[in-house]
Amino acid sequence: MKLLRYGPVGQEKPGLLDAQGRIRDLSAHVGDIAGDVLLPEGLARIAALDPQSLPLVGGNPRLGACVAGTGKFICIGLNYSDHAAETGATVPSEPIIFMKATSAIVGPNDVVEIPRHSVKSDWEVELGVIIGKTAKYVGEQDALQHVAGYCVVNDLSEREFQLERQGQWTKGKSADTFGPIGPWLVTRDEIPDPQHLPMWLEVNGVRRQNGSTATMVFGVAKLVSYLSQFMSLRPGDVISTGTPPGVGLGLKPPVFLKPGDVMSLGIEGLGQQRQQVVQG
Repeated sequence: MKLLRYGPVGQEKPGLLDAQGRIRDLSAHVGDIAGDVLLPEGLARIAALDPQSLPLVGGNPRLGACVAGTGKFICIGLNYSDHAAETGATVPSEPIIFMKATSAIVGPNDVVEIPRHSVKSDWEVELGVIIGKTAKYVGEQDALQHVAGYCVVNDLSEREFQLERQGQWTKGKSADTFGPIGPWLVTRDEIPDPQHLPMWLEVNGVRRQNGSTATMVFGVAKLVSYLSQFMSLRPGDVISTGTPPGVGLGLKPPVFLKPGDVMSLGIEGLGQQRQQVVQG
């Protein structure tokens, strides 16, 4: 299934994408794409519905983030061997974990604001993992059973804030609008192997990132298991799993976002995003 949220900011309704690519309203059956709805039994109830029986949503509504109620937005740094190489970093021996503020979350096609005083705002297409069943001390062999589904994430970063202003990476990752998520949550049954997904990102029509989850240093199952040793992962939590090469910081010379730029990005089977850049 492809689950989504549509409507004005703060008034999103739950929906799903039918086989013809049309939005069907789920409001009569679930309150939102959040919480217990993401549990295996919650997803099973939605899967049992006949999409043709659900109200058709007309027009071209705004899409919100594909999951609501996210308690933790966890990111993994330098998790692609080819991306680590382009930045001159050593491939980590354990996952590098940092947090992104949940207030950064926006819809997949909402505008992205360059924060005030930013000089190095950058792009990062990433595979997002959305937790369904609470994970605490889970083994790698069972980890994927705790995943509700996958989505596209643009893990935007302000490199000066992140790398040159001391402290942890969080302040370079958490500006408002720096976490577009969606367009939809694709349930785990539709993605049998999350480690073979082509992904790409373009800025103003120029292909900047062209990679695959196959070059992840630590795969999804490892990440879910690893994180669950340090914190419980709960329904709606999002893990952004790292980016392939081609970020602005790694170009020679570096290239960073400016107002008026347009980013387009996608992952095979998970849909596409498009964001216009404005000054915050």
